[in-house]
Amino acid sequence: MIVLAEQKKASVRVAFIGKKEAENLTYVSADYQAVSRVGGLDENLTVYIGQGKEPLTIRNIQELSAGAAGAVKGMGIKAYEMDIRPFLEAAGVRAVSAVIEGIYTGAYEICLPGEEPKEIPDVTLTGIDENLYPAAQGELKQGISLAEAQSWARNMVNAPGNLFHPMDFAREIMEHMKETSVECELIVYSKLNAMGMEALTSVGKSSENPPCMLVMRYRGDEEAPVTGLVGKGVTCDTGGYCLKPAGSMMGIKGDMAGGAAVAAAIYALAANQVKVNVTGVIPMCENRISPSALVPGDVIGSYGGKKIEICNTDAEGRLILADAMAYMVKDEHADRVIDIATLTGAVVGMLGFSTAGLLSDDDAFCGAFLKAAQTSGERCWRLPIFEEQKQMIESKIADIKNMGRDYCGTITAGLFIQAFAQGRPWIHLDIAGTAWTDNPLYQGQPQGATAAGTSSLYYLLAGGEETCF
Repeated sequence: MIVLAEQKKASVRVAFIGKKEAENLTYVSADYQAVSRVGGLDENLTVYIGQGKEPLTIRNIQELSAGAAGAVKGMGIKAYEMDIRPFLEAAGVRAVSAVIEGIYTGAYEICLPGEEPKEIPDVTLTGIDENLYPAAQGELKQGISLAEAQSWARNMVNAPGNLFHPMDFAREIMEHMKETSVECELIVYSKLNAMGMEALTSVGKSSENPPCMLVMRYRGDEEAPVTGLVGKGVTCDTGGYCLKPAGSMMGIKGDMAGGAAVAAAIYALAANQVKVNVTGVIPMCENRISPSALVPGDVIGSYGGKKIEICNTDAEGRLILADAMAYMVKDEHADRVIDIATLTGAVVGMLGFSTAGLLSDDDAFCGAFLKAAQTSGERCWRLPIFEEQKQMIESKIADIKNMGRDYCGTITAGLFIQAFAQGRPWIHLDIAGTAWTDNPLYQGQPQGATAAGTSSLYYLLAGGEETCF
């Protein structure tokens, strides 16, 4: 439980310290994320966390808070104060929710399907001036809702593939959404076939666990336009007959991180009763090897009416997103669309594990998203779109093919999905590098799922009309 309170005496206190303050304390370091203990548990213990030399940003505040929460957890401490005065001075009241996101990250422990969620330690945030309290209370509520949504997303992505099949994924979301006003509609395999969702079913029929598609509708403002969020939901991705290399196999359960981010963002929006209209669509399936699985050279149909040439069966994510995108525009009448997916290894080659790749055909929409990403503390980089890249996915035997050449892989993957957006303002976010970490980028970041994209989607839609349309 996290609360706000005035400074009070407690057995454990966490403080963030700069170089100047550290000079007056023996054995206390101001190096970034350095942990120093002063005192003992039987007297007043202070855990100092070094702020480093750089000016504090939202991302730094999240990282420092996560590092502090992780360090204190490692000491077996379950209740403490955290003085956030330096963060408020650097970032204003927005720092409150950033700190909360950091605390949840640093305290996170994996919760497998069927287990009870792990409890967050009791943290009292101090150092808040009286005149900031009303705004800080609002940030507290928002921060807790968003941080809980991120933890939920992490749990879904961390779930082992044998315990989290497509229908399990759908049921988990529907059960969680019962706490909110979000309307959920599950489209099962037989109906997908009847609708002509051939791109999704052609991938999903490779498994004995049938594909499905979940639609989530949140209406916070009856008169507002509708933003469509489409998230990739492949709960097990072997690569099909274009089998993934052995070194990539341990990550195949996390190929539904885009879908988890969409669900988590919508949950947080509904929990905070944000005045916005959003529809989420998550196509869910497994990509396995079987007699009915796709093979290179196949030509299939799609819900958008285009014939697709299959060049690589490990480029399955764009196939299922194509059907979901066409459905979003045709049936849900979204005014603008965003798709988010762990889509290409190429984005990791370009941007590593700290930055997502972004494509967009609308400058205003893209600008709003980049502003939201800055607010969230997440990093993304807009990639160019040129005509010659669109030509790379032209097919001689179909309308389009699901693979370009050996270069521009992230761009051509996104352009494939754009072809099904029917001219709506569009953003594509490739989180293949940022959705998972085997080697944490900062102290306090847990291994595994990161909930990438959740907070950026949330802040885009919670930012008000001026950042949306």
